[in-house]
Amino acid sequence: MSADANTVNIENGKRPYHHGDLRAALVKAGLDLLETQSAEGLSLREVARQVGVSPTAVYRHFPNKQSLLYALCKHGADGLYEAQAAAMKAAGGGPAGFAATGQAYVRYALANPALFRLLMTTKPPAEMLDPEGTYVDAAMDLLRRNVAAVLPADASPDVRKAAVTLAWSQVHGMAMLMLDGQLPADEKLISVIGRAAPF
Repeated sequence: MSADANTVNIENGKRPYHHGDLRAALVKAGLDLLETQSAEGLSLREVARQVGVSPTAVYRHFPNKQSLLYALCKHGADGLYEAQAAAMKAAGGGPAGFAATGQAYVRYALANPALFRLLMTTKPPAEMLDPEGTYVDAAMDLLRRNVAAVLPADASPDVRKAAVTLAWSQVHGMAMLMLDGQLPADEKLISVIGRAAPF
């Protein structure tokens, strides 16, 4: 191992190899491993082995397992937000955008079951939060805007808050029921989301 934490030896240690973006590679390896094992079973040593670096190189980016899990959650939250934002834009906003973002939420959960479960069950420690807030803020802000698009303009703050909770409960409930096999992962069923607001 060289002095550069991102430089490792491969091919029996004969040729030096520089990793351009080790942090991104470690996150990718963590995501890949998450598809075959539980978050509890994930280890930094296994992630290091997958990428071909020493554990010391990993620790420079992720000092502990929890910090890696947070990075995976951030990746998942970003992906969820991007999927919903793209769906809203394609639908043109308004009530159609409200429906489209709910459907995108369920589709994202079904396409990324392990990552989605991790995202919804991992609360990062305060010291790991982004300066802007938690990693779910962008998605929640999008939900609030979409709910506002289908509520009367004079709806009270309490009504708006309750509507956001109900809308999230509807899509999250359907996503989890489908992931757990209690409902079929049926596109026709998903397409019903948002046609009738739950409030």
